[in-house]
Amino acid sequence: MCSIKSRRLRKKLYLDEFAVFGFEISCSIGAKSSDEFDLFLDQLVSFVEDHELIMSGGGDVKEFNAFICSEHRYVSATKEDSDNIKTWLNNNEAANNIVVGELVDANYGI
Repeated sequence: MCSIKSRRLRKKLYLDEFAVFGFEISCSIGAKSSDEFDLFLDQLVSFVEDHELIMSGGGDVKEFNAFICSEHRYVSATKEDSDNIKTWLNNNEAANNIVVGELVDANYGI
């Protein structure tokens, strides 16, 4: 991806110093009903939003997968953000088999 491009073009394409990073999460859910899953999801969304992050993904009463990144333009999620999410998931009784991925380029997956 790195090639000689103007600053304006690098910014428009989210390249180099304008790259935005995020991380994937996945876990098994021990919900017995869709109401329990909805409660888990509501709590997770609230936690994510409280940390000025956004989440895209989904799941059901058995498993959940999502990608998380910053809600601000040209701002990346941090290792601290992924650690906070992992801690929250570990402390939640509904989540098992938790996997939090490394930071990757949110636009190009590198």
